[in-house]
Amino acid sequence: MIATDTKPTESMKKTSETGRKEPSQPVEVFVLAGARSSGDPLAEAHDVPSKAHIQVAGQSMISRVLSALGQSSRTDGITIIGIKEHEPLQADEGWPPVTLAAGADGPAASVYGALREEPGKEPVLVTTCDHALLTPEMIDAFAKQSVESGADLTLALARRETIEAQHPETKRTYLRFGDGAYSSCNLFCIVTPKAHRVVEFWRDAEEDRKRPWRIAWRFGIGTALRLLIGRPNLDHAFAILSKRLGVTIRPVVLPFAEAAIDVDTLQDLAMVEQILRARSK
Repeated sequence: MIATDTKPTESMKKTSETGRKEPSQPVEVFVLAGARSSGDPLAEAHDVPSKAHIQVAGQSMISRVLSALGQSSRTDGITIIGIKEHEPLQADEGWPPVTLAAGADGPAASVYGALREEPGKEPVLVTTCDHALLTPEMIDAFAKQSVESGADLTLALARRETIEAQHPETKRTYLRFGDGAYSSCNLFCIVTPKAHRVVEFWRDAEEDRKRPWRIAWRFGIGTALRLLIGRPNLDHAFAILSKRLGVTIRPVVLPFAEAAIDVDTLQDLAMVEQILRARSK
């Protein structure tokens, strides 16, 4: 791990008797900013090293993410994982203090490597470089609820009706449960070291990301059938996953539609730029 700039860490602050940080204490942050070895069509279309460098409304996506994290009252140290050729952005766009870490072949492998490189950082909030609409309010809400949840791992979701009420034009991927459809917000929190086993599971499952049946098989046929056919509600589904993996995993449902909008396509980029320009008026 290469430190390019640092600030005093909160990681040594007093923790509770359970080993968890107090709810008011800040979280460390990992920002995934590497490029897959298979390449990224969006980055290639803009002739940049990775999506992190793409300019949206006059500023790179990674700088927008870092700005939101730097303004949050809930964050401590920020580690950017996997970014390359970042020096011009850091010099020109006023980054907050950051640390750099090498990436691996896939998001989960990158997170796993960073956790092993510097153990004991939990809770760690994980987000991505293409979360250009991220705001301090989203970060604060998710971090607070995650630390107070009693879970080992949390992930942020937004309800379909929340998203479509504000942005009916957006095309998101939805997870369907018995009580509705939800979209991922690219925000995760590794609250305790016990959650590392989920990161390991995710790392192994990445090998099968184009073969969903193989991912289902990793969960076990009984668990897969209960989730796919039984269609439990959101909380029940995560209780099933928690039992299967031996880790308490809980969703955090956010009220922010734009928390679920990242940049995967040219259409996403155009929409995000329009939203950002509207925010600045």
